[in-house]
Amino acid sequence: MTEPRRRAPGMDPEQRREMILQTALPLVAEHGAAVTTAQIARAAGIGEATVFRVFADKDELIQAVIVRALDPAHVLRELGSISLDQPLPDRLVEAAEALQAHLGRIGSVIGALHASGHQRRRPNPEEARAAGLDRNASQEATKAAVAELFEPEADRLRLPVATATDVFLGFMFSRGRHLGPEIDAADLVDVFLHGALKEA
Repeated sequence: MTEPRRRAPGMDPEQRREMILQTALPLVAEHGAAVTTAQIARAAGIGEATVFRVFADKDELIQAVIVRALDPAHVLRELGSISLDQPLPDRLVEAAEALQAHLGRIGSVIGALHASGHQRRRPNPEEARAAGLDRNASQEATKAAVAELFEPEADRLRLPVATATDVFLGFMFSRGRHLGPEIDAADLVDVFLHGALKEA
């Protein structure tokens, strides 16, 4: 006699919201505001009605995707997971790649929405607070996470740790605007640590 098949436990509203956002973010990055809730539901393996049990409408969903793209929590976890047992160049390459991925995610979502004619609005204070989006706090947390990567070599640095951190982040945040894709994270870190001149 076969046992009756057990149903998988249902998701609570927060888990369902998280699953929908994880599915929607790459679709919004690809299609911008032209993405449909039906596309998102199909990709998530749920009915479209389920989307509307979590989000009032498509605009609310897109706004939640923007908030998620701006959320620094993921990149802070990545920075915090970098092993300090590695040499400094390797630590900084990992940090550069994590920061590039974060900036790329923001750029792809905002760029796709702009290209599709979406009128972007800043997250309102309640949305920002709920998502932990305090720009100054995010910047300070990012600086602290990167500074920790420099700390073991503090006595070897030509600059104080805080200054070296600011210069490194300046390199990273200007990359998208001024440097081409041929400059990868390893090249960037090499120039940062050793300058632009070849060794004699």
